Formats: sequence, structure tokens, C-alpha cells
Amino acid sequence: MNDLVRQHTALSDSDLEWLHLLVSEWQLLSDLSFADLVLWVPTLDGTRYVSVAQMRPNTGPTSYQDDMVGHLVPRGRRPMLDSALDEGRIVREGDPEWREEVPVRVESIPVRREGRVLGVIARNTNLLTVRTPSRLELTYLQSASDLAQMIAAGTFPFPGQQVDMDASPRAGDGLIRLDADGVVQYASPNALSAYHRLGLAADLVGHHLGQATAELAPARGPVDEALVKLASGWAPREFEVEGNDGVIQLRAIPLKPKGTHIGSLVLLRDVTELRRRERELITKDATIREIHHRVKNNLQTVAALLRLQSRRMDSEQGREALNEAVRRVGSIAIVHETLSQNLDERVQFDEIADRVLAMVAEISPGKVTTRRTGRFGILDAEVATPLSMVLTEILQNALEHAFDQAEQGVVEVGAVRGGSRTDPRLIVTVQDNGRGLPEDFDPQRAGNLGLQIVRTLVEGELGGTFDMVRAAERGTRVLLDIPVRPEKQH
Repeated sequence: MNDLVRQHTALSDSDLEWLHLLVSEWQLLSDLSFADLVLWVPTLDGTRYVSVAQMRPNTGPTSYQDDMVGHLVPRGRRPMLDSALDEGRIVREGDPEWREEVPVRVESIPVRREGRVLGVIARNTNLLTVRTPSRLELTYLQSASDLAQMIAAGTFPFPGQQVDMDASPRAGDGLIRLDADGVVQYASPNALSAYHRLGLAADLVGHHLGQATAELAPARGPVDEALVKLASGWAPREFEVEGNDGVIQLRAIPLKPKGTHIGSLVLLRDVTELRRRERELITKDATIREIHHRVKNNLQTVAALLRLQSRRMDSEQGREALNEAVRRVGSIAIVHETLSQNLDERVQFDEIADRVLAMVAEISPGKVTTRRTGRFGILDAEVATPLSMVLTEILQNALEHAFDQAEQGVVEVGAVRGGSRTDPRLIVTVQDNGRGLPEDFDPQRAGNLGLQIVRTLVEGELGGTFDMVRAAERGTRVLLDIPVRPEKQH
């Protein structure tokens, strides 16, 4: 819609924002009208209309099989659009149109904002299945008529009340019509069922909805007065009521078709099972975080025991082996500590990489500086855990073997997200400016335990590639190429 409005019309950004607000609401108008809606906006030169949005009803057959968005119509071809735009009134005159042997009643509703008509909604009703309307259908149609008058007057939608169409109740979920005093005039079967779930034993019609709702909800002192007012429909609000092990979500829409409050629409749906599942997920998330926290504590305990054991070792080689094990366990503990603070099984790995760098730098034999460039981004836990171990082993190997005891140097870790949309990759480099590799060194055949761990984790668990080569000027360069999941995917 943004592109069409900016390309073809003279509407301002604030006008466009009003149209977005309208479109976020008009599924309700479409469902209550049993009709298709097409929003037409006059072009910059005033000679044509461009259709910028379309909505089909969930409550009846469509009048348009094709997508109308982007169509251009010359002024004069549809006189009802012209009349609604020029006169600023709802136009219903005219005989039904025939489209592919289907009779369609067409109405035009001007869209007003701050005294100006921005465009026209064409409301198209398929008359092929018309029959004597039920009480529910009459209530729908009357409510649709009230909303249409409010759109034409510029009082609907409500400013600052952007609606999430997926999260808010819809007409088919449950509908209650109130009079100006908040007394129920009509309640749809779904609405009545929702209130029965809260514990209502009688019919709703004839009762004050606010008072009935407050009586069903647990006693909350002064909050009851606010609940009574909300459920009476005096202001456009969304809220939830819980009682008798049931939860219903309500949305109140005041009706002021001629500037005077004549009543309200209350849309509602039973969200008991949805909220129950959400509570279960919250409980599961808390349990998972607690498990990660306990695993981290247990790993730290293991590391402490290994550290104590190393201090009792007489063999320098055995002491160093235990210290290496301490660092390996520590790198895994860092990942679990990060996971214990998250709501999902994905972590920001840059923080983990920095902590691994700091941990491994403690073993530096000389004045070696470690630093990170680029970013790892967000990674899945099944990638973060082995990658943290791989990073630990490579850094440990560089600090131990690249420099002499008192030598100064730099070890730099670089990370770049690359690849394509279908094959996203993480490219990690670890480069030092130390003594470099021996002439006959083969990283794929090297037998020390650290490189064996790196090869196994990178190629086996991460499904990536690992290589170690001489740097261009001096030192050693390690390259990891690992498949990852896109950062924006959840």
C-alpha cells in the first residue's frame, strides 16, 4: 500500500498512517457486512482512482475472485465512487451489478480524516445466497452500518489504537451488542458460551455487562470499578477477564455513528486453552533455564576438582593435562551459563567468544594480546557448545606453541556471517603472529589431542571444514567454515 499511495496519490505520510490504521481494523467491517471491501484513493491528477487495499469477509462468499490491489479506474466509470468522494456521504443508490452471473450490491463509504475525504471504500456484497437474516445477522449488519457512518465521519478507527488482527477477537469468535447504558441487547452463541465458561448461569441479554463481568471475576477491590467501566464499552480497550478457571479476551468498541454514544460492540473469545499453554511454556522455559544453570554449576564443580587434583600432581605433564581439561570444561560451562539467562535455545555468541578469549589468555606464557574482530551473531545451542570448545582448543594451541616464554605477540579471532540465503555460513579465523608452522605440518594428520578434538567437532558435529596454514607474513592462520541458521529465523 505504501508504494501505491506514494506513486499515484498526493496523500501525506500522516494520511497514509490513517489508512494503515483503517486497514488494520477493516476485517471487522468486512465480516459484519458479509461483504468485500476495496479501498480506492484518487490519483495525484484527480482523473483516476487506484485501489490500494482489499479485504474479503470470513462470514460470507466473496464478490471478487481476483486481486483488485493496484487497479486503476478512470473517474466517471464508477459514479458511486465519485459521489462518495465529492459529497462526503455514504452512497447506496443504484441497482446490483452482475459479475460472472453473480449479483453484487455495491455501496461507497468515504474515508474521512480531519475533515478531508482521503478515499472511498467500495463495499461489495454477494447477493447470490441472500435469505431472511437471523437475529445475529441483523445485529452484524446494524453494527456494520454504525461503523461505516463513523468511518465517513472520521471517528473510526480510533487514533492510537493499532490493532493486531491475529491477536484480537474477531466477530465470529463472539459478539455482544450493548446499549448506551452498557446493557446487553444481543449476545451471539459463542459469546454466551464464553461467559458460561466464566461461570455465568443465566442469559446475558438484559443484564449490565460490566457488572455481570465484575461479579464473575475474582474480587479485586477498587479494580472492580475499572472492570465494570471497561466491560461497559465506554472506551476502546482490550482486556482479559479470568474466573472459574476460564479466561476470555474482550475488545470494546464504542459506537458513535452520529457523534452521540448509542452503545458499544464487544468482541470476545475464549482464550483459556491458549493461556494455559502459554503458562506451560513459561514453566518449561524456566525449567530449561534451571537445568542449564545446574549443568553450569556442576561443570564448575568438576573444573574445581580437576584444578585441585592438578595441584597435587608431581608430574608437570600430568598437571598441564589436567589444566587443559579445566579449560575445556570451562568453555562448555560458559555456554550453559549464557543459555540459563535466555528464553530460547539460541545465544549471542560474541559474548561467549570474548569470555573464552579472556579465559584462555590467562595461560599466556608471555605478553600475548588477544582480540576479536567481526561478529559471530546469534547461534543455536547445538552450534555454540562445540564451537566454544573448538575456539578454546585453537586459542590454547596458539598461545602455547606460537610464542616463546617471554615473547610478545597478538592472537586475533575474526568472525563473518556469509554464504547465501539458502546456505548461510559462519567463517571464523584465528591468526597469530608467532613462529609459524613446521614445514612438514599437516593439520589433517596432526596427532595432538587438541587438534583431534577440533577436527572431530568441526567436521563431525558442526558439519563444517577446518584448515590450518601459514599466515601471509608471519604466524599461523586457522580457518573454520561452518553452516549456521539465519539470525532472523525463530
